[in-house]
Amino acid sequence: MIGSLIYDDYINLLKQKQILSSNFDNSQIQPSSLDLSLSSECYEIEYSFLSPINRVREKLKKQIIRKIDLNNQYTFKINKTYIIRLNERLNLKNNTFGRCNPKSSTGRLDIFCRTIVDYSDEYEKIPKNYNGEIFLEITSRSFNIKLQAGNKLNQLRLVNNSHEYLNDIKLKKLNLKNKIIFTKNKKDNIFENGLKVSVNLSSKSKVIAYSAKKNKKPIDFNKINHHRLLDYWEPISAKKNSILIERNKFYILRSKEKVRIPTFLAGEMVPYDTGIGDFRAHYAGFFDPGFGDPNGSYAVLEVKTYELPFLLEDGQTIARIKYEKLNKKSNVVYGLKIKSNYQNQRLKLSKHFVY
Repeated sequence: MIGSLIYDDYINLLKQKQILSSNFDNSQIQPSSLDLSLSSECYEIEYSFLSPINRVREKLKKQIIRKIDLNNQYTFKINKTYIIRLNERLNLKNNTFGRCNPKSSTGRLDIFCRTIVDYSDEYEKIPKNYNGEIFLEITSRSFNIKLQAGNKLNQLRLVNNSHEYLNDIKLKKLNLKNKIIFTKNKKDNIFENGLKVSVNLSSKSKVIAYSAKKNKKPIDFNKINHHRLLDYWEPISAKKNSILIERNKFYILRSKEKVRIPTFLAGEMVPYDTGIGDFRAHYAGFFDPGFGDPNGSYAVLEVKTYELPFLLEDGQTIARIKYEKLNKKSNVVYGLKIKSNYQNQRLKLSKHFVY
């Protein structure tokens, strides 16, 4: 069946050896995506690259600064670029293709990572019937990060034959009978090339955003609910319902609306849309079916501008969510039953910090 694959499909692909891994754990399978894991094979490289006419390994040979063994934890330094072979490799069939994205915790730490595969001229793209290794390029932008083999920084969503996105007319109809957005905003144009998401900069609570501090003390990716928030983040209070996004500074904000992904759909946030501003609003783009069920959950926004400082105002559109049909309804959904970290979230940093 056409559409985005679900939990049971990934189980079958593993059995059929279309997904292969020497060190696989079933907890990597999410309702409509698959977490990918770092192997021990890692290299610091001179600069980023794609490999459209040959294998990644062939191009990699000329870029290596040093080889790193991730069997032992290693500190990935700010603004240094690394490439790591992932434990998973693919041998896809039947016109199956896909796309990768950073996981939520990765994006919220400002770890810029993108997937590279053989004979592909695009980052994050898994071509139809791809057969080969998968590599992950990593550049940490705000913090030094301790990583090691087995850590999961990105995820894969596979699709059979073609994407089936809901257009704006279908989204409006869906929202009338099966609510996907919870908001006091009565504007007619909330559905425009997808669901428009605006930023919350007016709140009764004191903190409406966090900005990353300069801190040389590394974050241990393995340690959950461990790092002291104020060592790494500057809380920002509501002030005149606006915030100045400074160049090359990383911010965590949240949406004004609560959103919901029904169990028969998946969601993807468009990370960079020049039509609504020259900034990146989201690193991690996948929303599994069941996110925000039943009454909606805020979307956390990871914001950075590289060119010019940018003034954001309360209620300003900051991102869009596209809704995509699953190839069938998923019986496994995002939420407490599968120990999802960000269900019913508010303004939420990554799971590594203690509030």
